[in-house]
Amino acid sequence: MGVAIRTAGDDDRELIVRLLDEAFQDDPVSGWVFPGREYRRATHHKLMAAFTDVVLADGRIDITEDGSACALWMSVPAEVSGDAEAGAEDRPEDDGFARTRQDVDPDNERVELIGRLTAAVHPSGRAHEYLWMIGVTPGRQGEGLGSALIGSVLDRCDREGRAAYLEASNERSRLLYERLGFEAAGEPLALPEGPFMWPMWREPRPTGSGHQD
Repeated sequence: MGVAIRTAGDDDRELIVRLLDEAFQDDPVSGWVFPGREYRRATHHKLMAAFTDVVLADGRIDITEDGSACALWMSVPAEVSGDAEAGAEDRPEDDGFARTRQDVDPDNERVELIGRLTAAVHPSGRAHEYLWMIGVTPGRQGEGLGSALIGSVLDRCDREGRAAYLEASNERSRLLYERLGFEAAGEPLALPEGPFMWPMWREPRPTGSGHQD
């Protein structure tokens, strides 16, 4: 049976924030940004809300009809690069990373740092689709919902000859992305005193070649 997917709208905001908050509570990167279970449960949802608002405004969120999984995508034009984004560090009071920290948790420098570090390794020079986050409710993980969500966009990338990029935040997701055709894009990103993230890039495949779930 296929997975019914639709494009989310503003009315889905609270559902998406709750879904992402639940899906990433035990993620290694979320644990690094918000160390300590009680602290994470009290604060993590604010960062998920900030991410959701950015993508609802400037990108696209795909969600399963039953609300059990969602994927946040941004279309990155060729002229926007990791170097350009990282250059915002020269304007600490006027960039999104600092604003996000101020809105989410002003005393937590890692809220700002995670954005700066991932922006610094983001590939430059080519237009691509950026999978910012994908979340599956804990009780539904392992059912192929993530593959279905990602695959619908990858099929379009293949038809349009467009690349895709993401950062895997754990080993399990990295293996899933490899099955979908993503490959390592440089060295893993080692978060200070924390876990690794894996930048991954996918070249478009010839139309009709399909992808392996």
